Amino acid sequence: MRKTTIALIVLATPASAFLAPASISKTRTPCLQAANLDAILFDCDGVLADTEPDGHRVAFNIAFQESAINEEWSEERYGKLLEVGGGKERMTAHWNEVGWPNGIPVLGRTDKVLGLHLKKTDLFMKLIDEGAIPLRPGVLRLVDEAIENGVKLAVCSTSNEKAVSNLVSTLMGPERASKFQIFAGDMVQKKKPAPDVYLMAVDEMKLDKNRCVIIEDSHIGVGSAVAAGISCLVTKSSYTAKEDFTGAKMIVDELGDDANTGVTLQTLMSLLPGGLEGEDVSWSGARFGDASRRSYPTPSQWHE
Repeated sequence: MRKTTIALIVLATPASAFLAPASISKTRTPCLQAANLDAILFDCDGVLADTEPDGHRVAFNIAFQESAINEEWSEERYGKLLEVGGGKERMTAHWNEVGWPNGIPVLGRTDKVLGLHLKKTDLFMKLIDEGAIPLRPGVLRLVDEAIENGVKLAVCSTSNEKAVSNLVSTLMGPERASKFQIFAGDMVQKKKPAPDVYLMAVDEMKLDKNRCVIIEDSHIGVGSAVAAGISCLVTKSSYTAKEDFTGAKMIVDELGDDANTGVTLQTLMSLLPGGLEGEDVSWSGARFGDASRRSYPTPSQWHE
């Protein structure tokens, strides 16, 4: 697969420059049998948009400053904290490690963390509304192809539900957003790498796990997909490029705006159980783009 390197420079660019076209582009996939692929389950942060370094991290730091908390997360520190799923959990893990700020008493920690997270969510949504964070390449193209071919769509994320819904609606437009179901935030008790959010989506959308593909960007997300027993494609993001994606069935740099070289519905169909080499053959490794195969151990229960 041809790799594409994109440098994005934003200089006082209006938000409208990053908004998706209002109408859904028509991309009928030749010979696609709808029963072969029921749904695409997207992660949000790092998959739909590369939100972590210049979105969530920035919003956390502003929330700390506005709350008179002497804390600022560097890109390096925040990258480490991404090993913890969920914003509230991330703050708690950080301060459990380095010590809690004087402004957060022991008896009020849970409420203070909750309040900080709500403030951070509002700040993050403002960044989205201002167009500071664009969609990643290929997201709209794949979403439009799925809609045109009747493939169901969902976002399954550890992020706040309001923030995820706002990102989808603002960056994709209301017509596309209406096609998505959102499973996010505290809808489940256990966050990724637990499989709960994906299992909830399968249950509520009445899906067949063997006919779904999850698109993730991190080893935590891949772990969640593997635990759920659902095929997973990884699109690497700025923080996760060097992570171990054991269990993923395909790994790409991005989904790609060009359908001739990027990820398509046919690509995702090939990742379903038996989709690559025949119905009776189990997966034996992860692919990098459309090139070589790498031997990754796959859970024995994957195709049971």
